[in-house]
Amino acid sequence: MKAEEGITILKIGGSVITDKSSDDGSAKLDEIERIAAEISRFSGRLIIVHGAGSFGHPQAKRYALTEKFDAKGAIITHDSVKNLNRFVVNSLNKAGLNSVPVHPIGNTVCENGRIVRMFIEGIRIMLKNGFVPVLHGDVVMDTVLGISILSGDQIVPFLAMQLGAERIGIGSAKDGVLDNEGKTIETITSSNFRDIEKYIGASENTDVTGGMFGKVDELLKLCEISSITSYIFNASKNGNVLKFLNGENIGTAINNTGK
Repeated sequence: MKAEEGITILKIGGSVITDKSSDDGSAKLDEIERIAAEISRFSGRLIIVHGAGSFGHPQAKRYALTEKFDAKGAIITHDSVKNLNRFVVNSLNKAGLNSVPVHPIGNTVCENGRIVRMFIEGIRIMLKNGFVPVLHGDVVMDTVLGISILSGDQIVPFLAMQLGAERIGIGSAKDGVLDNEGKTIETITSSNFRDIEKYIGASENTDVTGGMFGKVDELLKLCEISSITSYIFNASKNGNVLKFLNGENIGTAINNTGK
C-alpha cells in the first residue's frame, strides 16, 4: 500500500479521560474538553485512538471476556466504550474539528486476540478529506474465540504500519515510562528493554489489556518492523498534547536508534 504523508496518530489513555477506579463509566469531561481544545490547534492529518478506562475494563472483567465467550457481556462492554467515544467525538467537534467515530467492532477481525484484518479504506478517505477518525479500545469479532478485547495499544501500531504514519504519541497519566526512582526513562529500545522491564508495571486499576507494559511491548514490536519512533508522555499535564502535536519530543521515546 502507498503510505500516506504526514499522518500523526495520537492515543489518549483511559486513565486520562476517565476515573479508572470507577466500576461503571465515569468520564472526566473537563479533561476531555481541555484535550480537545489543544488538539483543535493542530492542523495536520490526525487519527485519534482513546482508551476505554472505566467504560470498558470493569465491564470486560465482570463478564470475564478475556476468558470466555459471552455475547451479552460483549454488547454491554461495547455500549459502554461507545458512550465514552461519543463524549470524545462531541468535545472534538465542539472545539471545531470534523471528527467522526470509528468503532472497531464493525471494521476489525482478530485471531486469538491479534488483528488480522481491519477495513481502513474509509479511514484513508476521511483523512484525505479533512476528517479526524476517532477509534477506541473495543470488543471485536475473533475467528477463534468468537470475540476478543482489542486494546487501543494494538490499534495504534497496526494503523501506523498500514498508513505509514510519521509520528505516534501515547498520552498517559504519567510522565512517560518511569524507573524505580520515579524518574522518566528517556529512551527504550529492544536493546535496553530487558534491563528496565522490571520497572514497568500494569495499571493500578482494572485493566484487561496489559497496562504500561502492554503499551511498551506493542510499540517495541512496531520498532522491529519500521523506523517509527513513538512517545509515551503525560497527557494529564496542560499543554503536553499540543506540544507533542507541534513536534516536541516529550516523555519516553520508544525506538531502535537509542536517540
